[in-house]
Amino acid sequence: MTSDGSPAPPTHELRGDALALSYGRTRVVHEVSLHLRPGIVTALIGPNGSGKSTALRALARLHRIDAGSVHVHDAAGRRDAASLSAKEFARTVAMLSQSRPHPSGLEVRDVVAFGRHPHRSRFSGLTDADRDAIERALALTGLAAMRHRPVDELSGGELQRVWLATALAQGTGILLLDEPTNHLDLRYQVETLDLVCDLADHGTAVGVVLHDLDHAASIADDVVLMRAGRVHAAGAPAEVLTAENLTEVYGFRIDTAVDDATGRVRVIPRGRHHERIRRPQVVPA
Repeated sequence: MTSDGSPAPPTHELRGDALALSYGRTRVVHEVSLHLRPGIVTALIGPNGSGKSTALRALARLHRIDAGSVHVHDAAGRRDAASLSAKEFARTVAMLSQSRPHPSGLEVRDVVAFGRHPHRSRFSGLTDADRDAIERALALTGLAAMRHRPVDELSGGELQRVWLATALAQGTGILLLDEPTNHLDLRYQVETLDLVCDLADHGTAVGVVLHDLDHAASIADDVVLMRAGRVHAAGAPAEVLTAENLTEVYGFRIDTAVDDATGRVRVIPRGRHHERIRRPQVVPA
């Protein structure tokens, strides 16, 4: 049991070894290896088109693999992900992707309940365990008071949280998140990142694609920096998020510093106007 009384997730690992991935005849990911471990947040970062989301989708069996392999490691041993049935895999790995259907005519709780499908037989109703998982996911994402709202009435940020709750309701030991803070205001960005850390603290293996480098620095235990479909650097945030690495990969000057209060890396992009002298602000008396 976890500290909040909920069942602890199983300790699963997910490995992608020497993955080669394509769109049509165009190879977009070249021999990328990723290892997601229990209790560890692994952040995939890089410019648009670097292959990070495609690599994450391959781990989730949502993108065909040209070469390489994906394996799940759990109490049953090392298993090829492709050998698992859809339900077996969905009991192990949950993913919040960027492309999701827009449900209509359903309430928030109904959508979150979709996350329990891998645990149910075809015609069975919700069990007490299903209801507990749904309620916990609603509470963790701040949606408990909105459970009966029609999803057609939600903002983009609210709907993003509903899909996150759906992924959490699966109760898996591995969670894959593709830009989970998109469309969220500042409060819910912070709360989502806090939730990711909470899940890792309870043993979940988390792989997350992030565009915001400061977000990656704040929550990641491991960072994978990708460029043109290859891993440019991988390791602890302080090792990967260097001015040299980031400037080379993103193609313009990026400085870094260490935050005195947290000891974490801060990323400082230097645009063409970074030295511009701005008009002093007048503070009202």
